Amino acid sequence: MSADPALPSDPMASTRERTAWSTSGYLMLLVFLALAFLLILRVVTFAGTEPSDSQVAGFLGSIVLLPLALVLIAKGFYMIQPNQAAAITLFGAYRGTDRQPGLRWVWPWMGKIRISVRANNIVSEKLKVNDLRGNPIEIASNVVWRVSDTAQALFDVDDYKAFVVVQIESAVRSIGSRYPYDDIEHQEVTLRGSHDQVNAELRDELNSRLAVAGITVDDCGLTHLAYAPEIAGAMLRRQQAEAVISARKKLVEGAVTMVEMALTQLSEKNVVELDDERRATMVSNLMVVLCGEREAQPVLNTGTLYQ
Repeated sequence: MSADPALPSDPMASTRERTAWSTSGYLMLLVFLALAFLLILRVVTFAGTEPSDSQVAGFLGSIVLLPLALVLIAKGFYMIQPNQAAAITLFGAYRGTDRQPGLRWVWPWMGKIRISVRANNIVSEKLKVNDLRGNPIEIASNVVWRVSDTAQALFDVDDYKAFVVVQIESAVRSIGSRYPYDDIEHQEVTLRGSHDQVNAELRDELNSRLAVAGITVDDCGLTHLAYAPEIAGAMLRRQQAEAVISARKKLVEGAVTMVEMALTQLSEKNVVELDDERRATMVSNLMVVLCGEREAQPVLNTGTLYQ
C-alpha cells in the first residue's frame, strides 16, 4: 500500500500596514486634568460638610469611579517622535499603525508597539567569496535601509534587524559570485570596474529579499573589494603582466601606424626612392626607435647601405 503524499505546508499569512484609530493626546489630557480637578474639589467640598448617608454613599462612589477613570485615561497615552510609528494591537490582533507624531491616545486596553521608520546604516563584515572565475575575493558593503511597512516588520519576521543582516550577507555573496573581480580588456561587467551597475543590482537583490519583512533599501554600495590574501600576490603579478602586455600591444599598433605613415609620405613627396631592401631597413630602424624602452643612439653612415 503506497504512502500518502506529504501535505504541503500552509503559507505564512502576510500582514499589511493600515492606519489605526487614535486621537490627539492633548484633548484627552484636558479631560484627565478636568477629572483630577473634579476629584480634588469633591474631596475638599465633602470634608467641610456634615453629609447625610446618601451623600456619603455618593462620595464613596465618586471616590472609586473618578480615580479609576483617571487610571484608564492615563494608560491610553503614548508619544510618537518624528519618523517613528506605533503598531496598535488588541489582545494580540493587529489593528493598525499610528504614524502621527506627538502625544496620542487610544483605548487603554489596546497594546502599543513602537517601531522606528528612520534610515539605518549597516556596514557588513568582510566576506570571502569566489568570483565568477573562481578566484577567492574579500567583499563588504554598506547598506542604507528603513522600515516601510511596520506590520510586516513586526509580525511577518521574528527579528527584522537580524533578518536584514543575514539577507545582506546572502545578497553580497550572490553578487560577488555573479561577476569577475576584474577584466584587463574591459569587455565584461566586473566588480572592480562597473560600480554603478553592480550597486544597482545589489540594491534590487536586497529589495527583493527584504520585501517579505517590509524593508526598503534606499542606497547600497561596495566598501571593500580585494583579492584574498592567499592569492593577492599572484594576482598582482598577473595584473602587472597583463598591463605590460596591453601596453606593448598599444605601442606596437601605434608604431606600425607611424611607420606606415612615414613611408607613405616619403613616397608621395618624392623625398627619397626606396627599394625593397632599403624599405625593410628603414622599417626595422623605425620600429626599434619607436618600440625601444631606451632612447635610440644615432649612427652616421658615411658609406652606402651595401658596403
